[in-house]
Parts: sequence; C-alpha cells; structure tokens
Amino acid sequence: MSANPESISVKPLTFRRYKDGDHKPRPWQQQIFNADHSHKCPTYIQSTPPCQGSCPSGEDIRGYLNIVRGVEKPPAGVKWQEYAFRRITEANPFPSVMGRVCPAPCESGCNRNQVEDFVGINSVEHFIGEYAIANNLAYTRPERQSGKKVAVIGGGPAGLSAAYQLALKGHAVTIFDERAELGGMMRYGIPGFRTPRTILDAEIQRILDLGVVARTSTRIGTDISMEQINQDFDAVFLGMGAQSGRPLPVEGSDAPNVVTATSFLKAFNDGRLRHVGKRVVVVGGGDTSIDVATVARRLGHIDKVNPGDRPEMAILGHVAHDVATVSVKQGADVTLTSIFAVEKMQASKHEVEHALSEGIAIRGGYAPVCVVRGDDGRAIALRVIRCEAKVAGGKLEIKNIEGTEEDLPADLIVSAIGQAVDFTGLEMFNNGKGAVPADKNYQVQGHAGVFAGGDIIRPHLLTTAIGHGAIAAEGIDRFLAGETQDKRPKIDVHTFDLTRKMIEKGLSFSESHEPIRGTDSSNVAIHNYDNRSDRYVISHKELFLGHFPFTPRNKRTVVNLTAEEALGNFEERLQALVEEKAQAEAKRCMSCGQCFECDNCVVYCPQTAVFKVKKAQSTTGRYVDTDYNKCIGCHICHDVCPTGYIQMGLGE
Repeated sequence: MSANPESISVKPLTFRRYKDGDHKPRPWQQQIFNADHSHKCPTYIQSTPPCQGSCPSGEDIRGYLNIVRGVEKPPAGVKWQEYAFRRITEANPFPSVMGRVCPAPCESGCNRNQVEDFVGINSVEHFIGEYAIANNLAYTRPERQSGKKVAVIGGGPAGLSAAYQLALKGHAVTIFDERAELGGMMRYGIPGFRTPRTILDAEIQRILDLGVVARTSTRIGTDISMEQINQDFDAVFLGMGAQSGRPLPVEGSDAPNVVTATSFLKAFNDGRLRHVGKRVVVVGGGDTSIDVATVARRLGHIDKVNPGDRPEMAILGHVAHDVATVSVKQGADVTLTSIFAVEKMQASKHEVEHALSEGIAIRGGYAPVCVVRGDDGRAIALRVIRCEAKVAGGKLEIKNIEGTEEDLPADLIVSAIGQAVDFTGLEMFNNGKGAVPADKNYQVQGHAGVFAGGDIIRPHLLTTAIGHGAIAAEGIDRFLAGETQDKRPKIDVHTFDLTRKMIEKGLSFSESHEPIRGTDSSNVAIHNYDNRSDRYVISHKELFLGHFPFTPRNKRTVVNLTAEEALGNFEERLQALVEEKAQAEAKRCMSCGQCFECDNCVVYCPQTAVFKVKKAQSTTGRYVDTDYNKCIGCHICHDVCPTGYIQMGLGE
C-alpha cells in the first residue's frame, strides 16, 4: 500500500503578452491610438470564469476560492470556512460528497491549465465539506412558510437538490423514494470506499433538518397513484434516477450470471453481495464500470460455491451471502473492456489509474460479440472483437475488425453500458424514448405544475442532476406564486453578487437592478462597472498570464493499493487537504473575470488615474476606480490586469 498525492506531470511554462519582433497589428477596433493616448478608458467587466461556466451544478467556484484565499472577507462574526460553505451550498448541498466523486469538468476548463496545471477545485470543496460536517454546520430555515406543498418523486441527487432549494424558499416538501434510504445513485451506485456512508448521511440529514419529510420504501405509480399525488400537492418534481441497467445487446445476454452494473452495485451497497466469481468481465468504459471492477477486485472469490450462493443469486435478490461462508477469500481476476481505447475512455483518469494499480486488466478497443454459454445455460465467456470506435456528428460509429475475435473466460459478466429510467406506473410522462420532455425551466411539457430533473431528462453526472434540481426548484417557486416562467440566462450559474457585499458592509446605494451597471450618477458600483456574468465566459486569452508564477498544485493524498492489498479493503482512498494546503491551493486561482486586488493597475498607471476606492466604501468588486479627468486611455492598466477584469471601452 502506498499513499501518493494525485498524480499529474506538470512542466513550467513562460508567458509574455508581447513577444520580441511581434509587430502584427491588432484588430481595427483597437486601432484608435493617437500617439501615446486613445479615446478609450478602463471599464470594469465582471465575467464568468470557465470553471463556473462548465460546472453543471452552477457553483460560484471563483467566489468560494476567493473566500478561502482571503480576498473576499466574510461578514463580522462569521468564520471564512463557514462563509465558503454557505457560498458553495447556494448551488450544491453536497460539497463533501461531490468533492470526492465529481469528475470535475470545472478543472478541465480552468484557465490555470495555460500556466502549468489546473486549480484543485475539488480538493478545496472536499476540505470545506469536511469542515462543515466536523463543525455541525446547518442550514437556516426560512422565517416564512408559503403554505404550498410540493411532492418530490425520487430521493437521489436531483430530488434532494430540488427539495433543499424548495425548503429554503418556504415550501413544504415531501420526498418519495422506493428505496429504503435516500441518496439514489450516491448511495446505491457508488461504493462506500469512494463515498463514506457517514458523510452522505450527514449531508442528507442537513436537508431533512429543514423540515423536509421523507417517505421511503414508497413507489409512486405503484404504492401511491399519480392522481393521488396531484390531489395532495400543489406541484411535483420528477427526479427518478436511471437505476435500471441496460443489458448487453448481444446474443446470450439473458444468461443468469450476466447482470447489469446497477443491480451489481446495489447488491454490494445493500450488503447482500460478498463474493464474486474467480473471473469477472465488465463491459463499459465509464466511471460506473470502474466502480464495478474495483468492487469485484475487493470482494474476491471463494473456491467452493454452492449453486444457491452464486453471485447472481445475491445480485438478483434471491439470497444474501452469509458472512461465515466468505471468511476465506481469494482475489478475483477482473477484466474491463471498452469499445474506446483506454486513453479515450469516459472514466476519470485517476480512477483508471487506481484500477490498473489494483491489478485490473483494461482492454480498450474491444466490442462484445456474444455470450458463450455452458451446458447448464450459464455464461462461461464473453466473446469480443477488436474494434475502432469514434463519435462523429453526435453519433457513435463502431467498426469491427474481422478475424480478431477472442473469448474472455468469465464466471460473472457485468454490463455497464448505460442506465434507464423505470416508468412503471408513470408511463404518462415517458416521451417514448425513456426520458421526460421538458423546457429550459425543466417544466414537463403538457403537465402544468410538474417539473423534472436528473437522469429522467438525460443520464449524466451527479453534479448535473444537482443543477437540474436547483433550476427546477426556481421554476416551481414561480409556478406556485402564479408567475410566468422567466427566460433562463445564457450562462446559468451562480455568480458574485456585489449588492450582497455592500449590504454586508453596511453600505447604502440608490438603485439596484440586474445586471448591475456602474454609472457616473449611481453609487451601486464604481463608474463603468458592468456585470456580464450571465452572458460571457472569459477566455485565457484575455488574461495577463505572465503575472502568475509556476506554482505546483497542492494534491490530496491518495492511497494506492496493489492487487493483493485491494482484496477486502473497503477503506476510503482519498484524504482531504489540511487547512494550510487548502488555502494555498485556493491562492492558485487566477480569479478570472473579477478583481483580486493585486494593485497592478494602480502601480503601473503613468497618470495616477487608477486609484483604490476609499476603505470605508470598498469591498470585493469595488476595489479600484478611475479618475477619468486624468486617464489618457493608454491601455497599460488593461495590459497588466491579470484577471481580464479591466477592459478598454469608450466609457459612458
């Protein structure tokens, strides 16, 4: 066993905005210089950074990183850790869970990748989530109740997110879930060594403590009719997850020991499945297939298995394995196949690395042909063929290479090629393609007062389901108030709110409107301030990257297991950053599209036109201003602004 920081190789880079011999003219719109001055002046433009723009749950990532690093100060009497927690949970009530398991598309989009390596956003979120649980931070119940009742069908990430947001808005919420416990795929689809159940339970309990009622082991459409729900509630949210796995689309897939990933993981998470066959073949390529493979490796096998104790019997719910029968186990030989090459699989890179280190064989570029059965009808092998797969025009194209077939011996075959929603009893919502038709506000077409989110819209990430739930909750709130549904912004994420900072500091202002614009006659914001976060994501090309020195990422410690060590080891592998490291990592954030108070513009302005706002009136977002009587439009402040916050315009 070894404990190593998250591995990624980085190479120092250098950056200069202007290079020697670079005489290429700028676009004509910028060619209005007259000697050493121009008719333009600084404008302060708040934009959305790419991390937030690519976060499906819509977190104000830049905001909470600035809190952690100390740029944005919390209000009096509030610790920065709690203030950062409050900022994260405006969008996502599961920071500790998602800090562990989210594949972090925000990090892929991070502009810091242009310097050396992305900011460890997940690791900072993980730290904040752990702090909140350790310090028993709770949500604040709203002072007023609306008197409206909302039914949430499905207690997974989408349903819990919607319930949380609706409860904060003062509505009475009841969650219905067919499982014995809430959590959906967070509980039944992800193994405990990736998401400890104590952590998941704590973050769910916070939501229930808002007054949310949970009715588990209750299926709508079977135990309670949809007609009854419509009578008892003012609005409905459909958040049924895709917990029905897709079988292999090949001959022989109906063999008893060919199962789906969802049924496999549920049996394991329920505690019913305690051993697998000696040889396990998993078909997939995404994170779910990695979860199945690593669980199978940990469970291992026993030599003498009675027919009634075969793995498929536990997976199909007929029996539960007796602990006494599995006291002596050996490792399972696990093979994972994917139609894509290993480096192009959808699974997270670090999860693939874990699987390989634990002795799991990953065969990229192979497609299943058929299931080979024995005389008793059980599968004894999966026949595969080498293939070339690509996505073209949004469609998957697979070209098999004839003559390359081979059989992979198997005692258990697991299909992890996708999931589907079970619409039994709720067929009226099925669009015929296994999904629910909904608009941009996630209101179900043809069903007033019914909204939906998560896998029922389209199977995707847990963080996507969380975002759907939050947006749908806003739509439900407007519906209950009798308001028309607003057009959603082009960039639909939480962003920095300047008016909140002014209120926290006790500053008054004469007007408030969205987007906030600073004019020469308003004290809402500094002159020529414009919040374009709802429609503009700032590119790295607009930053002064030369301001940022090479700074290695502060990586969480990950426990890597060998094939032998993995057997029976269900301990958590990912360790949270300590406070000092979390703050250091947050300081690597480049605060794209927002001032982070570096003073470059003040220091380099040759006319002393750029100045700091007086301390009594300043706050995050109101740190610098310009004396336009002194400004000559030389562009220097724009050129040295690291974050792209200062643009040059004609002024207003």
